[in-house]
Amino acid sequence: MKKIKLLFFGLIFVSLLHAQETFPVNGVADKRSSCFAFTNATIIKDVQTTIQNSTLIIRDGKIVGIGNNLSIPKDAIIIDCKEKYIYPSFIDIYSDYGVATPQRNAAGFNYGAPTQFLSNTKGAYNWNQAIKPETDAFKLFVADETKAKSFREIGFGTVLTHVKDGIVRGTGTVVTLADSKDGFKENMIVLKEKASANYSFSKGSSTQSYPGSVMGAIALLRQTYLDAQWYKIKPSTEGVNISLQAFNDNQSLPQIFESEDKWTDLRADRVGDEFGVQYIIKGGGNEYQRVAEIAATKAAYILPLNFPLAMDVEDPNDARFVSLAAMKHWELAPTNAAALEKANISFALTASELRDTKQFFTNLRKAIEFGLSENKALEALTKTPATLLNIYDKVGSLEVGKLANFLITNGPIFDEKTVLFNNWVQGQKYVIKDEGWNDIKGKYNLVITSPSATINYTLDVKNSTTATVIGKDTLTGKFGFDGKIVKLSFAATKKRQGGVGFNRDGQFRLSGFVDGDTWNGNGEDTAGNSITWTAKFVSAITATDSAKKRHSLPQRLTKVTYPFDGYGWEEMPKQENILIKNATV
Repeated sequence: MKKIKLLFFGLIFVSLLHAQETFPVNGVADKRSSCFAFTNATIIKDVQTTIQNSTLIIRDGKIVGIGNNLSIPKDAIIIDCKEKYIYPSFIDIYSDYGVATPQRNAAGFNYGAPTQFLSNTKGAYNWNQAIKPETDAFKLFVADETKAKSFREIGFGTVLTHVKDGIVRGTGTVVTLADSKDGFKENMIVLKEKASANYSFSKGSSTQSYPGSVMGAIALLRQTYLDAQWYKIKPSTEGVNISLQAFNDNQSLPQIFESEDKWTDLRADRVGDEFGVQYIIKGGGNEYQRVAEIAATKAAYILPLNFPLAMDVEDPNDARFVSLAAMKHWELAPTNAAALEKANISFALTASELRDTKQFFTNLRKAIEFGLSENKALEALTKTPATLLNIYDKVGSLEVGKLANFLITNGPIFDEKTVLFNNWVQGQKYVIKDEGWNDIKGKYNLVITSPSATINYTLDVKNSTTATVIGKDTLTGKFGFDGKIVKLSFAATKKRQGGVGFNRDGQFRLSGFVDGDTWNGNGEDTAGNSITWTAKFVSAITATDSAKKRHSLPQRLTKVTYPFDGYGWEEMPKQENILIKNATV
């Protein structure tokens, strides 16, 4: 009996351990799992693989099934995605989402204060405040729903965030854009605590007088590499240096360097080459001006899409101060990604530095118009960033076992008229746009049955607010569809006199519900009698040539010159041996 009691209490103890959570639930705990099946969709698993009329099954925030002829779990909520496309959510590996960036005054100096030579940071840290490899973004990260929402609305589901401050900035962390209000605490959102080590040539918020130039920043970074190598032998004269220890520990991570332009790209790469480090370089947007040198770095790049605004040259006095180089860059900046693709340079795309995140798709489509292929654009937003950060086992494509981070659209993701309906992050649905989920465009056979007659019309539906009724005449009435209820009113005949219009004394007024490809309802005829009606889908509306037209690279673009100004050569000058003789020197 005693053994039975011990066994009983032991089983209870084990069950309690299994049910234990590290975070208490304030309220009634709901242990039910969530399972969804998205059927009849065009699923883009990755750039190489697209499957038609397929099913995606997710459970508890992860993908558990994808393909054709899948057995759908009995507890799954089925979502019909007929004529919908499902894509992997985008990944941005250069952000400061959820991490506050320290503010500084102009140039980082305290005006009127004595010159500061040493760090005022208390503790066993580096002597220079711009060197802070011990900073870990995952320790500072706090979910920011407002900013997360702006990212999700442009297709992102995952970001790498770090503190954008200093020359050696510490580590970045990979997080999803799930909302903490949906039960995702920060510990559930963080995917990888230490995912990158980040650098720049900007001293950031440091108030020390040194470095005061790019040359000084380069010297300080090189000295830090040398100091860290020396510190590896644990010299007794040094004692404990938290910063140098962290610097050494971070060398095994992907190394990301923030650059401002093409020349900074090359300077950073030379520093990396000196110490055997291959940086991932966040570019400045003008790499197209020196593609051969950029390719020679062998680095992967992170490209922003913050194209320059058009200059205001209406006033001739203002126009005098606009350089030809600035005008050329305004014209050619959208070709940057295409130039790197043509040169077989690996790159990811970022929404960082955009004046407004809503410009992201506009600028991305412009980059595609200027030569970037759609496959490369998708790869630069999914597989490439995931691979660079070694998180492709979690995100970056739609495969069993990966996070349920995906987008649902009504067409190819980069088409101008495509609507992004949902962005699912960790299996949680975020509605971007509800209108248009049920695509009702097409031709329908409208049959109205009254006590005295049955009348047939053709109903031509353009969108959720516009439809034309075609009988003996073409009749444009009032039409509305809110996703569930259809409302239609139109005159029986065109007004024959007094110009174009409708006979307001003879209106059909119809209301009904959508049931697949058939609409049913009731209403009143022109005499006020009760009627019933049905509308059955007949055919889709053929897209016009203008709607199908694809953007193409403009025929005339300014050429890249060396130097990039008004008197440059179209080819880089070649070194020559020149003999000058018979001269008086």
